[in-house]
Amino acid sequence: MIFSMSNFNGSKSSGSEIEQLVQLLSRLPGLGPRSARRAVLHLIKRKDGLMIPLSGALQRAVEAVVECTTCGNIDTISPCSICCDPRRMQNSMLIIVEDVGDLWALERATIGPVRYHVLGGVLSPLDGIGPQDLTIDALIRRADEFGEIVIALNATVEGQTTAYFITDRLNGMDIKITRLAHGIPVGGELDFLDEGTLSQALKARTSL
Repeated sequence: MIFSMSNFNGSKSSGSEIEQLVQLLSRLPGLGPRSARRAVLHLIKRKDGLMIPLSGALQRAVEAVVECTTCGNIDTISPCSICCDPRRMQNSMLIIVEDVGDLWALERATIGPVRYHVLGGVLSPLDGIGPQDLTIDALIRRADEFGEIVIALNATVEGQTTAYFITDRLNGMDIKITRLAHGIPVGGELDFLDEGTLSQALKARTSL
C-alpha cells in the first residue's frame, strides 16, 4: 500500500498536554518553539528528578510570591526583604530601575545596602505607555526620604526620556539626583565598541 505524504499534513508528534507545555514555555524570554521543545523533552526524560519538583516549586511560587508595596520588588513578603533590611534604612541612596530584573542585577553586583524603586517600565508614546502606567507618582511620594536618587535606566531613547521626566518631577526638592555612567565596560576593547559608547565614554571621562 502506498501512502501519500498529504495524509500526514498537520499531524502532531505528541499529545495535547505536551504541546500545550511547549507553547507555554515558548512564551518565555529567550525560548522559541525549538528551544521550548528541547526543554520539554529534557523535563520529561527527568520526570521524577526535575519535572515533578519543578511543578511543585511553581505551585508554591504562585501561592507565595507577591509584589512589594514599597519598592515594587518581587518577594514572598511585602514589604520585601530589601525594604525590611535595617542596614538599608540607614542608607540615604535610592536607585530607580526599570524592572525587577535590573534590581536583581544590581544586587548581584553587591553595590552595598541601598534601596530601590521599580518603575515597571519606561515611557513609550508609541506603545501607549505614559506616566500613569508607571510608579512615578509613588516614587515622588517617597523621594523626600532620601538624600540621593540614582536614575539607573537603560541607555535607550525611552530610558533617557523617562530619566528626564523624572528629573523634572523631582525638580525643586532638596535631593541630589545622579545617573549611572555610560561608557567603556570593564574588559572592553576600543576597537569592538560602537561610536555612541565611545563618545559617551569620552564625555564622562574622569581624572586619574
